Amino acid sequence: MTRVSLSRRPRQTDIARFAGVSVSTVSRVLANEPGISTNVRDQVIRIASELGYSIRPVPAVQPQNPRAVALIPVDQATGGLGVFYEGILGGLRGAAARTGGTLLPRLVRSSSLKVSEIEQTLSETDATGIFLVGIDPPEDLCEWLLASKLPTVWVNGNDPNLQFDCVSPANFYGARLATQHLIDAGHRRILHFTMSHRHTIRERVRGFEAAAAKNGVATRIVQLPPGSRTSSDACEAMEAILQEDQGFTAVFCMNDMMAVGVMEALTNHHMSIPQDFAVMGFDDLPCAAMTMPRLTTMHVDREAIGQEAYWLMQRRIADPSADPRKVELAVRLVEGATVQAHTKPSESEETPA
Repeated sequence: MTRVSLSRRPRQTDIARFAGVSVSTVSRVLANEPGISTNVRDQVIRIASELGYSIRPVPAVQPQNPRAVALIPVDQATGGLGVFYEGILGGLRGAAARTGGTLLPRLVRSSSLKVSEIEQTLSETDATGIFLVGIDPPEDLCEWLLASKLPTVWVNGNDPNLQFDCVSPANFYGARLATQHLIDAGHRRILHFTMSHRHTIRERVRGFEAAAAKNGVATRIVQLPPGSRTSSDACEAMEAILQEDQGFTAVFCMNDMMAVGVMEALTNHHMSIPQDFAVMGFDDLPCAAMTMPRLTTMHVDREAIGQEAYWLMQRRIADPSADPRKVELAVRLVEGATVQAHTKPSESEETPA
């Protein structure tokens, strides 16, 4: 067995590096929190001891095996984002199976979700908790959930009032990194295609704006209407922009389906990708690997979102008075072939002779 050592006081980042796990996992092991396998827990404790890290005894929170309902928007599940929510549901199901819990998926109309509908679902299923998957509940529903003390986790959602446990991708930072990638490639006039219908998506807009402001680049935000046919509507919007010929050379799309539509419009105008125009997506959906050239995008670990949500539910049931937790999972750049170094100035940047 290999022993490890350091010449300085050890930190959790050191334990994570030697154990081959995340810092979050180390933190949870040292806090005796549930949802960590015995092998990983033993490995982290062993390495922490070898490094001389001081481990304080913490009463273990007994893991709970919830019987929980997962409410999923029917429009999202049956539309182009179905694969996104399938991944999240797979993470929830996998975590439930490993811990002896029960997951009960239900498709709902999120735009008309009412307290009475949830009450009926809880009565029919005898559930002890509820996952709101891709749903931003209205104020009256939030008030009822808080008053009822029903364990609730927002999945792929952010509670702006910090009253509920929630887990989502790092939308702000991911969008900032995506935009910075275009800027680093030399682009100075960049479009952003979005819908901004949810708080999580507005975080991507903020990330785009933050990177653009930091670097002083020109931008334009293109808003598609909520409920639009994402790919075809993005294609039509991009067609109109190309007709205007405003000198943009790159676009960051809020998801890969929009990026596919944008690429279609560019192809229709006989523009080469990425030589004439760069395209950046987000989510790393299967369609990103089907484009020609392969779409450059940001990978979202959808199953990990579901797994983290299930752990949050276990924690909430075990300790109802615990402070709410907001978890953001890192996203990473997937280097496709739709972004490359850009040297040709746009028309608006060229100086007349």
